[in-house]
Amino acid sequence: MASFLPNLDALTLRQQVAQMVVVRASGFLFDHEIQYPVWEPPSATLEHWVKDLGVGGVILLGASAGEIALRTQQLQSWAATPLLICADVEEGVGQRFSGATWFPPPMSIAEIAKRDLSLACHDAEQMGKITAATVDVNNNPNNPVINVRAFGETPEIVGELAKAFIRGAHQHPILTTAKHFPGHGDTAVDSHLELPVIPHNRARLEAIELPPFRSAIAAGVDVVMSAHLQIPALDPHYPATLSPKVLTGELRQNLGFEGVIVTDALVMGAIANRYGTEEACILAIEAGADILLMPLEPEKAINAVCQAVEAGRIQPDRIRASVERLWRAKQKACTPAIPAEAGHAWENLASLPLDPQDLTQKIAQPEMLATNAQILRDSMRVYQPNPSRLATLSGVGQNIIVVDSILDCDFLGRMAPAIAVPSQFGLTQTQILDRHTPHMDLSNRDASPTLLQLFIRGNPFRGSAGLTQAAQDWFTYLLNADQLYAIVVYGSPYVLDQFMPQLPADVPYVFSYGQMQSAQAIALATLFEQ
Repeated sequence: MASFLPNLDALTLRQQVAQMVVVRASGFLFDHEIQYPVWEPPSATLEHWVKDLGVGGVILLGASAGEIALRTQQLQSWAATPLLICADVEEGVGQRFSGATWFPPPMSIAEIAKRDLSLACHDAEQMGKITAATVDVNNNPNNPVINVRAFGETPEIVGELAKAFIRGAHQHPILTTAKHFPGHGDTAVDSHLELPVIPHNRARLEAIELPPFRSAIAAGVDVVMSAHLQIPALDPHYPATLSPKVLTGELRQNLGFEGVIVTDALVMGAIANRYGTEEACILAIEAGADILLMPLEPEKAINAVCQAVEAGRIQPDRIRASVERLWRAKQKACTPAIPAEAGHAWENLASLPLDPQDLTQKIAQPEMLATNAQILRDSMRVYQPNPSRLATLSGVGQNIIVVDSILDCDFLGRMAPAIAVPSQFGLTQTQILDRHTPHMDLSNRDASPTLLQLFIRGNPFRGSAGLTQAAQDWFTYLLNADQLYAIVVYGSPYVLDQFMPQLPADVPYVFSYGQMQSAQAIALATLFEQ
């Protein structure tokens, strides 16, 4: 580690504590485009948090990749100390910011690893150049919060892919994050809503949950994110995010992690509903956290921690140690790179001019899109018993598309492949349904061959990773009526596994981990053998 110590004497206690707070904001520049007003402040409030409070970082969501460049410049211009600019981009930058490459979820790489681990490690390294790392072991198919976000179902594969991912990411000046410590893969409760409890003993944790984190730490991961869950074998009283036994005892001391510890979002129900903003932030710092991520009320959080220090509950050296780690991380993420011996040069960097041509030359380039397409193809599951059957459709057929929520469905549109491609083969009567669609009397439906497309994966805040009732009803009806022409599942492999025992031998299927339009195009081209 570089021998870099920031000049903390120039900062007040309140300024030091503020450096430990990362707030959430919209990537859009204009207030009327804010998508989540409960969590994303208007511009004037955000400027106050950055300029006056001196928060240490901002996590962004929404907008195009080009607009994010402008937003980042705006934020850094407000900050006296350079900000950490963060994003939750497990599936590539395009997952959150349009225009950039949107990869399928990490479990797609685990699918490839079942056949060729070296190829999967190569793919993970390529993904790692632009994305962050998730090293939970998803060994519970009913997990609503991790699911396909994990790099696999075994600690060996997760560990190898995480190391490859980190190697790729470290080719650029970005920070990698391993989450969610000490392992969120074996839960059936969504921590966005309530607190999961993992009943496993230490032997089981040492065998399954902890090995991928050991691998990530050995590979030089920069940040580890805590999990909002309770493991009585480690701490019978506090969830991991608020537990000194977990964050300090296990992560710092037993695993030897010297980097930055960040909480998962403190607005999530597992923590916010039980502890509130102020006490949760104090407990997280007492536990060993360096970054307080997304406290609902940042100013109250800063005030509460300062009062805890002044009352002797938290020692000033504890705050100082966290800010030193944070500033080392910021120095590493500087562009252009600043050598360790340059001391405080990183704090006074001038903003780089925004060059649109340079931006377009670095985002979603042909080789990046080609890598993405190859991962989608290599991770697909395909069963095509009679290709000519799909090419000789007579009459007009149905195209039934079931999604989780039409209102939040940004991967469908008039020209989306899921709609446009089937129509070329006679499946022109399209219906898009979601879990809010009123129940339909399927018995009165015209008999016609039907393509069933299901977009289902684990979705935080929904609390379920499995089939919606609408998806189950349509599958059962079409099967019993002998109208199921073919089925395409996008998202969760566990949904396909539920259908497999019931599928007739003559019904083709395609499964894709991706839900974006590139995944639709590749899956349907494979189904119709285009």
